[in-house]
Amino acid sequence: MARLDPQQSYLLQPHPPRWKFQLILGLIVVGAALAGAAWVELQESFIQASHFAERAKTSTWTIEPGADKDIWLPGTGPYEQRLGYAQLNTFLPRLASAGFTVAAQARQSEGFRSIVERGHFPIYREKSRAGLTILDRNDQSLYDSQYPRVQYADFEAIPPVLVEALLFIENRDLLDANSPKHNPAVDWGRLTRVAAGQAARQVGLGGGRAGGSTLATQIEKFRHSPGGRTHDSKDKYHQMMSAALRAYQDGEENLPARRRIVLDFVNSVPLGGIPGYGEVNGLGDGLWAWYGQDFGQINQLLADPKADLTQRAKAFKQALSLFVAQRRPSGLLGDTTGRLNTLTDSYIRLLADDQLIPADLREAALLVQISPARQARPAEEVSFVERKAVNEIRGTLGDLLNVENLYALDRYDLTVHSTLDGPSQQAVTRILNRLADPAFLACAGLKETRLLARGDPKQVNYSLTLYERTPTANVLRIQADNLDQPLDINAGTKLDLGSSAKFRTLVSYLLVVADLHKRYSQTPPEELAKLKQHPADRLSNWAIDILRTKPETTLEALLEAAMERRYSASPGETFFTGGGIHRFGNFKHEDDGKVPSVAEALEQSVNLSFVRIMHDVVHYHAYEAADAPARGLRDKDDDDTRQAFLNRFAEREGLGFLRTYWHKYRDVAPADRLEVLSDSVPSRPVPQAAAYLSVLPKSDFESFAAFMRKQLGDRAGTDAGLRRLFDAHATRQYNLADQGYLARVHPLELWLVRHLQSDPKATLKDIVPASVEARRDASKWLFAPRFKHAQQVRIDIVVEVAAFERIAEEWRRLGYPFEHLVPSLATAIGSSADRPAALAELMGIVVNDGIRRPTVRIDELRFATNTPFETRLQHQNEAGQRVMPIEVAQVTRRALLRVVNSGTARRIKDTYRDNEEKPLAMGGKTGTGDHRSKVIGADGGVRSAKVMNRAATFAFYIGERFYGVVTAFVPGSKAAGYDFTSALPVQIMKEMEPALRPLIADRPAAEGKCKG
Repeated sequence: MARLDPQQSYLLQPHPPRWKFQLILGLIVVGAALAGAAWVELQESFIQASHFAERAKTSTWTIEPGADKDIWLPGTGPYEQRLGYAQLNTFLPRLASAGFTVAAQARQSEGFRSIVERGHFPIYREKSRAGLTILDRNDQSLYDSQYPRVQYADFEAIPPVLVEALLFIENRDLLDANSPKHNPAVDWGRLTRVAAGQAARQVGLGGGRAGGSTLATQIEKFRHSPGGRTHDSKDKYHQMMSAALRAYQDGEENLPARRRIVLDFVNSVPLGGIPGYGEVNGLGDGLWAWYGQDFGQINQLLADPKADLTQRAKAFKQALSLFVAQRRPSGLLGDTTGRLNTLTDSYIRLLADDQLIPADLREAALLVQISPARQARPAEEVSFVERKAVNEIRGTLGDLLNVENLYALDRYDLTVHSTLDGPSQQAVTRILNRLADPAFLACAGLKETRLLARGDPKQVNYSLTLYERTPTANVLRIQADNLDQPLDINAGTKLDLGSSAKFRTLVSYLLVVADLHKRYSQTPPEELAKLKQHPADRLSNWAIDILRTKPETTLEALLEAAMERRYSASPGETFFTGGGIHRFGNFKHEDDGKVPSVAEALEQSVNLSFVRIMHDVVHYHAYEAADAPARGLRDKDDDDTRQAFLNRFAEREGLGFLRTYWHKYRDVAPADRLEVLSDSVPSRPVPQAAAYLSVLPKSDFESFAAFMRKQLGDRAGTDAGLRRLFDAHATRQYNLADQGYLARVHPLELWLVRHLQSDPKATLKDIVPASVEARRDASKWLFAPRFKHAQQVRIDIVVEVAAFERIAEEWRRLGYPFEHLVPSLATAIGSSADRPAALAELMGIVVNDGIRRPTVRIDELRFATNTPFETRLQHQNEAGQRVMPIEVAQVTRRALLRVVNSGTARRIKDTYRDNEEKPLAMGGKTGTGDHRSKVIGADGGVRSAKVMNRAATFAFYIGERFYGVVTAFVPGSKAAGYDFTSALPVQIMKEMEPALRPLIADRPAAEGKCKG
C-alpha cells in the first residue's frame, strides 16, 4: 500500500467546521469589547449618567394652594427626625385642631413618587443647615437657631488641604475632572476590596473590614437610613441608588454635584455628642465642641501655608482627627487611651508619603497631642430678659406641636411668623432694664414716696404685656420683663395683686344685676309687687323695686343705676367669713367715714365698700340665684338641705384634718409615731392613757405601764392607779369621739396613728377611703339636735364655700387661671391671688364688648421651606365666645375710664395720644399686694404677720385697640424694705409712651425725657 506523506495525512483527518471557530473567535472579540466597554463605563459612567439623570430630572414638586391629602412624607431617618419632616403627619392634625389650616403645600411629581415608592430616599437638593426661625409681625427676625451653627458657605471656602485629606481617607477619585460624568455613588476599586475581604472572612481566611461606602452613600446613610446605619444589603442598595440619583439632578456632567457632596459631608457629618451640648454635626461645630476651636481661625490657619507652623499643624490634626473619627465617633472621640491620636498620626504619615501635605507640616502635626473634650464648654450666656418674648413663642409652639423638648424644637426646619412687634419689644425691654439705674429713676420721677424711694431698685422685677384687638383676633404685641430667669412673671406666677381683684368683683356684681334684669324685666309690675322680699337679699330687692316702678328700664340703665348704689366704707364692722371673724381696713383712713357709690369705690379703690359688695354677691349666689345651692334654706328651714350642708361640712372638715395629720406623721418612723402623738397630748395620766390605748387597744398592762412611766415619770401614779385606768378603757369600749375627748386631741389624729401602726406603708390615697367611718364617727356630735348654733355656724361656712365655687366658675369663664377661690370676702381685695396675664385677658373681654377671644401669638407656620414637603399653615379667625352681656362690658369700660381720669391711675391721664395728637381714652384698674402670712386671733385681729412678697399692677386699655398689664414684684422677705404701690406700674406705663408711640399711634418713636 502506498505510504502518504505527513501533509497528505493531515488533509485526510476530520476537522471541526470553520463556523464554530469563527463563533468562538467572535464571542471572544465581543466579550473583550463588552469588557472594555464595561471598564470604560465603570471609569466614565456614560450609561449610568444618562440613566440616572433621566430619572432624577422627573423628581420635582410645585407649591400650590390648599392641602395635598396624598402628600408623601418621610419616615424615620435621623435627618427627617431632626428637621421635623417625619413628625409632620402628627403635627398637622394637632395644628388643625388648634385653628390652623393648610394655606399651601407641595405637590410632588409622579417621578418623585416613583422613586420613593421603590424604597429610595426622596431626591431633591437637601439642606445641610436648618432650624427654627421666629419672625415678628413685620417679618423681621427675632430668633434664628440654625444647626449646625457654623459651616462652609460653598466648596471653594474649604481649605484645599482638608479636601485632599478627606478624599484620601474616604473617596480618592471623587473629584477627578477627567471623568465629567463619574458616578460618585460607587468606588469600584474600593467596593471590590471590601467584597474580597468579606469573602475571605466567610471562608476563615481573615480579611480587612474597611468600609465600601463613598462620601455620597455615607451621606445617604447618616441622613436617611434608620438610626443612621446600614443594617443589610437592602439598605446599602437604597443608599447607592439614592446617591446616584441625587448626583445627577442637574444633568449628566456632575462635577459641581460631586463638589457639593464634599461640601455637604464636611458641613453635616455626625460627630457624636457631648453632655451639656448635644449632638454634634459638621466640622465647624465639631471643632468647637470637641476642641474649643474657633472655626474662622482654624480656616485662616489651614488656608495660609505661611501661617505659624505649630498652630497650623494643631489645627490640621484636630480637623483631620474628626474625619478619622466620623465612622466611630463615640468610640474614638470618647476614648481616653490615645487611639484617635495614634490613628490620626498614621494618616498624617500616609498623606505625607503621597505628597499631599509637606514634610514640615507632617513633623509638626506628629508632635501635637489631641485631646477631645469630655464635657461641653461654657456657651455664651443667654439673656432671658432679651429672649422673654421669644421664649413665650417657643413655649406656645411647643404646646401646639406637643413637643416639650426645646432642644428638638430648635432643630426643626420651621419658620414661625409671630404677632410680636420687634422694635416695640426691644424698646420696652431697654426701659425695663434701665429701671435698675438710679440716675434714670431720678430723671423719670420714680424716686418718690410710694414709688421707689425705699429699697434696692435692682431687686424689683417688672413685667409688661401688651395686646392688640384686630379685626380678626386678639394678638400679642409685647411680652417683656427684666427677670433674667426662665420664669415668666406675667403668666408663670401666682401673685397677690391686691385691689386689682376689685375689677373682677365689679364684673361679678354687674353680672348679678344683669341676671336680675333677665329674670324680672319681663314680669308685670303687679306680679313683682307680690314677690316676697328677704331683708338680706339687698340686690334682688333693689332691682325688683326699680323694675316694678319703671318697667321700661333697660339693662344698660339698670347697670348704670347699680354703679350709683352706695356702700359704706366703715371699718367698724366685723365679718364672719372664711370660717372665722375678720376685720378689714381701708388703704386711706380718710375713706373710713365715707359711703361712696360703686363707681366712686372703684375709682378710689375703697376696700370696705368692695368687701360689702362682695358680701351681696356671695349672698345672691348662695341663696337667691335660680339654681342657688342654699335656696332651700332661704325659702324654709329645710331639714334635708340642712342635713346635706352638715354632711358636706363634716366631709370637708374631716378630709382637711386628715391631710394635716398625714403630713405630720408621714415622715416619722413607725416606732416613733406614738412618741410624736404623746407630745401633742396633755402630760396627765388620763389623756396619755387614752391616747396610748386608742392606738394600741390590745396592749398588755406591763407595756402600758412602761409607756406611762416613760412619758410622765412619777406623775404616772401608782400601779393600782394605772391598773384602774387600763381596766376602764378595756371594759368601757369608748367610741372614737370619746377617745379624742379623753386624750384632748382630734379623734382623726388618734385614728390615723392607729391605722399607720397596722399599715405602715399606707399612702394618703389609701387612707382617704379607709377613713370614711372614722370621719363620720368624729363628726357625729355635730348632728345632735342640741347643737343648733354650732350647726348653723358650720352651715354658714359651707354655704359660703358653695357660693364661692359658683363665683370661681364664673371667674374661670372670664379667664381666671386657678381652680378655686379663697372662700372669704377678702377675695374682693386680693386674697385669692391672680396672674397679670389673666387680668389682661379679662381686660380684653371688656374691650371686645364681652366676647372672649383666644389670644394669638403665632399666625403663620412654614414647615420645610424649599423642599418637597413644604407646608404653609395660617391661623384661622375664631368668632370667640360671649361671656358677658355687651352692656356689662360697656358699663365696666366706662367705670375703668374714671380710674384713669380721676382715680388711682390719674397720673397717666392724657399721656397716650393718637396720630392727630388727640388724647386716647384710657381706663384701667390698679392693685397693690402686700402679701403677708398672718396669724388671726379669735376676735378677728392680726396677732403676727410675716412678709412673703410685694406686688403692684396696673391693668389697662388704650383707645379702641390696645390693652395689657404692667407689674412690679419683689419676692421673699426682702419685700419688707419696699413701700411702692400701684402708682409705680402706672408711672412706668407713663414712661413707656415715647417707646410705644409707633405701635399705638403710628407716629415716630421719641427718646423720652430721660435720654441714654
